[in-house]
Amino acid sequence: MAPRSLLRTCPLCEAVCGLSITLDDNDRVLSVRGDRDDPFSKGFICPKGAGFGKLDDDPDLVTTPLIRDGADFRPASWDEAFDLIAERFAAVRAAHGTGATGIYLGNPNAHTIAGALYAPALVRALSTRHVYSASTADQMPKQVAAGLMFGDPMTVPVPDLDRTDYLLMLGANPLESNGSLCTAPNFPGRLKALRARGGRLVVVDPRATRTAELADEHLFIRPGTDAYLLFAVVHTLFAENLLDVRVEVDGLDELRAAAADFTPEIATERTGIPAETIRRIARELAAAPTAAVYARIGTCTTEFGTLTQWLVDAVNVLTGNLDSPGGAMFATPAALGITRTKPFRPGRWTSRVRELPETMGELPVATLADELETPGEGQIRALVTVAGNPVLSAPSGARLDVGLAGLDFMVSVDRYVNETTRHANVILPPPRSIQSPHYDFALLHFAVRNYARYSRPLVPLDGRPSESAVLARLAAAVSGQPHHSDEAVAMIDELVIAGMLHKAGMSDRRDELEGADTTEQRVDLMLKLGPYGAWNGGDLGLRTLLDNPHGIDLGPLQPRLPVVLRTASGRVDLAPQPLLADVSRLREGLAASAPPMVLIGRRQLRSNNSWMHNIEALVGGSNHCTLHIHPDDADRLGIGEAAEITSAAGSLTVQVELTAAIMPGVVSLPHGWGHAASITQSVARAHAGVNANALTDNSIVDAITGTAVFNGVPVTVGPA
Repeated sequence: MAPRSLLRTCPLCEAVCGLSITLDDNDRVLSVRGDRDDPFSKGFICPKGAGFGKLDDDPDLVTTPLIRDGADFRPASWDEAFDLIAERFAAVRAAHGTGATGIYLGNPNAHTIAGALYAPALVRALSTRHVYSASTADQMPKQVAAGLMFGDPMTVPVPDLDRTDYLLMLGANPLESNGSLCTAPNFPGRLKALRARGGRLVVVDPRATRTAELADEHLFIRPGTDAYLLFAVVHTLFAENLLDVRVEVDGLDELRAAAADFTPEIATERTGIPAETIRRIARELAAAPTAAVYARIGTCTTEFGTLTQWLVDAVNVLTGNLDSPGGAMFATPAALGITRTKPFRPGRWTSRVRELPETMGELPVATLADELETPGEGQIRALVTVAGNPVLSAPSGARLDVGLAGLDFMVSVDRYVNETTRHANVILPPPRSIQSPHYDFALLHFAVRNYARYSRPLVPLDGRPSESAVLARLAAAVSGQPHHSDEAVAMIDELVIAGMLHKAGMSDRRDELEGADTTEQRVDLMLKLGPYGAWNGGDLGLRTLLDNPHGIDLGPLQPRLPVVLRTASGRVDLAPQPLLADVSRLREGLAASAPPMVLIGRRQLRSNNSWMHNIEALVGGSNHCTLHIHPDDADRLGIGEAAEITSAAGSLTVQVELTAAIMPGVVSLPHGWGHAASITQSVARAHAGVNANALTDNSIVDAITGTAVFNGVPVTVGPA
């Protein structure tokens, strides 16, 4: 049989690029290139996508269930693994109650059909409030701000990149990250096109990143002070009567009053950006034919992350650029998701130990270590992790490492025995990516152009359960239900399908759903009920996507207000009370002394958190773990090839990389390294690096969401 080329969507980051994959006779990946006929990505591919085959065929992958046997693991059958899980979870519930179980969902769950459709069933099966995920480590401030302003935390505006004339970008580096909460394949090309058509790109960042190098203007800013900058922009818009509010709003006067104290001169003291530059930026945003403000992880993971995200969209509203072509707009995802009927309300309950707030059914991962360590009713005694490595990706990683070791029982769904899963009693491996279907339910909520694409599995499972079946059987096992059959998937699907059809008043149309299995039938139903769907006045369904394997362009973003608003008033809330209440904390910060040295994170093009360090091609070049420090700081502190960096949480010794691209008083470590304890990841262990989260103090959080502060961590740095 000759090599054959097949199509699928890349599942390795938020860019959702189309791939053309060539397989050999043994179903191994020979080559990967960008799909030039994909209407969204148009052939773009990054090093992660090019390395898809190596990741999919990594010899260090776990391929059969593993059960702990003393200090080691032994292979087991699927039935034996699920039987042990059922037995041990039942014992924990009997001894400590359902509140003693918990779950952590890692970043890859947002990139799989299984994570989107079956992880929620697993959460419900556990029946616990101990739900944690990677979203509470990086994006929850944005979603809470959106929820409070627009009534739905999934209603997140994204910059209309392909039509905007002016883009102000804070704390984002899409030339390395490929975009975040902004799904835009070939983000670099889109930014170059913005400038080529005469637009202007301004980047605000403590580092002169690759994105900053592409910009018309780069402004250094002290980490964690973005809220002061944006409040000064808001102040200027009010003071100079530059307002152009084009949507229905509440709270305009309250926002004006809140911004009164935050003059550009005051902001200069905190940010380091000259007052006249701040005024100029405000005037440019107001004068541009179209403009958008976009801020991401560097601003979310700060002490005032939620205030910053609020002010981002407040500026978009005040300059007339919310829900307007070329401004900040809302995508129209093709698949119908959960439709919120009541306004979003965070903090419906709080965590047991520190009383940190719930958001969207999750507690902040910043308090996971507390809940593992602190005895008493509700202490986590049994934990499930799905595609997550919180020892490296969550704050206070060293404490989590100890806490996981003390659990009564732990089960992990993961490809590797890594720094987290080495503590598990059972490891359940998902199949290879090319053995799984793909549809981006979550990421297309944040796309800069409306688009849909479905990929069927490229090769058969060969007798192993699908990732959906692994999660469905796990849900059955932890809840004491029959778990010996992959029919658990169909049972979940039929319940969901029946509920959606009943809600839509279409219960008699069950037999019209298409698909090779119930998972595909769920996809078909969500597409048919969606805004372009065959049951909603359009023509889209699963068959349409199967007939168009390169994907379908559904057009540019369109104005969607007030249809998407879920606020009680039906208007945009410019001054939500929880945010106004936190302004006093920001104001108090004006009197605080800035730490002499702070730590920030760093994104790298070849990796996505900690998953991708076990492939030689992805740990080369600039993708290594070093401490970026300005040469002047290194000279002043007497630092040579290595440095010791210390925070309130811990201390590390790390190799130094001198660079004038980082502002003095700031040092930077990349996220997701520290693989010395990995068991099966031989390449990652050989390029171990250090765990930056040994320095993250989980006691310092954004007050509104409980998100840990990863950027702006006070540290001392000296020679090793």
